[in-house]
Amino acid sequence: MSNASRVAIRQAAVDDVPLLLRMIGELAEFERIPHEVSATEEIVRESLFGGDPAAEALLAECDGKPAGFVIHFRNYSTFVGRAGLYIEDLYVRPEYRGLGVGKALFMRCAELARARKRGRVEWAVLEWNPAREFYEHFGARAMDDWILYRLSGDALRSLGGS
Repeated sequence: MSNASRVAIRQAAVDDVPLLLRMIGELAEFERIPHEVSATEEIVRESLFGGDPAAEALLAECDGKPAGFVIHFRNYSTFVGRAGLYIEDLYVRPEYRGLGVGKALFMRCAELARARKRGRVEWAVLEWNPAREFYEHFGARAMDDWILYRLSGDALRSLGGS
């Protein structure tokens, strides 16, 4: 049996929230920023499965066991004039790396983007992350001329007036 046939991708369900939160914690550990995780099961449940979902989650299973996830949401490009698909996080548990799990998750995102007529797929990768080679293998290119900015925490609160 090939590695690809061992991998199944499915839409996450509300019952998967505890698993998603565990893997979010694993991803934060991998990215060396576990202190930045403030999500709780309640927050994840509401943001992914509430009345106005902010994003969607896909789960990868390898031989029926949870192997990884991807969280994605719709963004928009004024230049393309179409919505896009933004991959917030793509994570594969260490024991499943090299088995086609990441490729299956990434390909499913591309399939969704094509089916939904999205103009492009975008994501950010930490500079030191070896996944950069993985993405470049598919023809992705780093947007070196763009710098990602973030406004959060106290800075966001002070601009928001509270």
